[in-house]
Amino acid sequence: MAARRVHRHHHHVYVVELSVRVWNEASFRRANPDYRLGKPLVYVGMTGLDPDLRLDRHKAGIRANRFVREYGLRLLPALYEVYNPMPYEAAREMEVELAIGLREAGYGVWQA
Repeated sequence: MAARRVHRHHHHVYVVELSVRVWNEASFRRANPDYRLGKPLVYVGMTGLDPDLRLDRHKAGIRANRFVREYGLRLLPALYEVYNPMPYEAAREMEVELAIGLREAGYGVWQA
């Protein structure tokens, strides 16, 4: 009898605060027509890694989003910790839902 493989949920959504300088990027401004001044500017992503490690990789240029590499400041765990960890498909869906929710709350959001 073969041992049964246990599938651990190890995917995460994460939110990175971006420097206000990202607002100088025309594509970021176009993606956020309803941005409310004073709200955070953020990147929303999903990963199979620990979010801290994923941020380190962005900053090192490894499979990096340009906005995170150039403007990423820190993780904002209060916005995502409650959801993690989760299965891959749930993380894919939650990444989109979280980005939509933050944008509706007035945040400036980039989600690739």
